[in-house]
Formats: sequence, C-alpha cells, structure tokens
Amino acid sequence: MATTETATTAFESITLGIAGGTGAGKTTLARAVYKQLGGEKNCVYLTHDHYYRDLSHKPMEERSKTNFDHPDSLETELLVQHLQELKQGKIAVLPTYDFATHSRTPVTTMVHPKKIIIVEGILIFTHPELVKELDIKVFVDADSDTRVVRRIRRDTVERGRTLDSIMLQYETYVKPMHAEWVAPSKAKADVIVNSENGQSTNIALAMLSNHLLVAGGILPSTSNENQDR
Repeated sequence: MATTETATTAFESITLGIAGGTGAGKTTLARAVYKQLGGEKNCVYLTHDHYYRDLSHKPMEERSKTNFDHPDSLETELLVQHLQELKQGKIAVLPTYDFATHSRTPVTTMVHPKKIIIVEGILIFTHPELVKELDIKVFVDADSDTRVVRRIRRDTVERGRTLDSIMLQYETYVKPMHAEWVAPSKAKADVIVNSENGQSTNIALAMLSNHLLVAGGILPSTSNENQDR
C-alpha cells in the first residue's frame, strides 16, 4: 500500500477524465491539455496504465496471456485512493509499470496536489467509484482501423512488442473487450471527440483548456470581469 503525507495546504481540485479505445487518441489529447494548462505547474497527470496489477510472481509465458483489456487487470481502487488523496491536499505516491515484463518497477513517483487533475485510460469510465471522482468526462473516438494501426505503432516502438504478439492480443482480448467494456462506457461521457477530425480535436482542446484554466482559478472568469466593469 502506498504511503502518503499531508501537504501544507489543501485546496479544491477539478478533475478531467479522458477515455477512449486503444489508439483512439486519448493520450494525445490528454497530453495536449496538460501542456496547455502549464504542465506540472498547475496539473497532476494520472494514467490508468500505471495501475496494472503486478504479475512478477507469474512465469513470463503466463503473464503474456493475461487479458490486459479487462477491468480486473487494473488496480483501479488504488487509483481512486490516490485521486482522493490529491483532492484532500495530500501527496500521493504513484506506481510505475513495465509493459515489457508486465510488472511494477521499484520506482515510484511522489506527486503533490495541484488545482487540475487529468486522468486518462481506456477503462476509466467502467469503474463507478472512479467515475464519481471525475468532474468532466471526455471520450475520444476513432474507427477500428485507425485504432489498430496506432496501437501497432505504439506497442512496437514504446513497449517492445512484436507484431505477432500485438495482433494475437488484439484479436483475442482488445477487440472483444472494446465491444464489451469500452464502447458502452462512452455513454458516461459529457463530451465525445472524433480524433480523426483535426478541427474537432482542436476545438475540444481549446474549450477544455479554457474551461479548466478558469474553473481551476488559474485564469479569471470573463463573466466576472464583465460584471466588475
């Protein structure tokens, strides 16, 4: 269990959740929003991927057969705990996951509370307790062909996977789990963004960033300024 310590000052945070299928573009949008909001100066960035359960106690062959696209493969309860701690003005100690070995590393990250918290992941809208913690919910969508090409590119370059293993995992787990869990969770979203439409993505980025900057108290509200005049 991760340990926490109380920060010097507690304050209200606003939480943005960004979900979507594998390769849909949710991480790209989440990182763009994070950058627009000033990065670590104003934001905490939490990725659901770092909360995969540690499989180091299993043989490597057995680890690779795990269904990583099912909600049970993730320790979402720990993510909820960390999110609640940050909202309470506490410091959270986040895990780090090694996708090549399907295990958690000894390295942890100590994160201080900030005014804006961004949470991104494929399955974040499937967990009721996590959904309750999200103030704004965005679902990033793209057609299946686009998503699978993006996944192949990501997993070969960033996660050290072979093409055969990627396609086997996609057909066995990713595709059916998307239909069972991810696609239905789109109904929980407040905003749906088509990442194949560059204009739609840019508009969403601008609207989300501006809203969060004001809601987080980083920029003054235009309506308040007009009232003062």
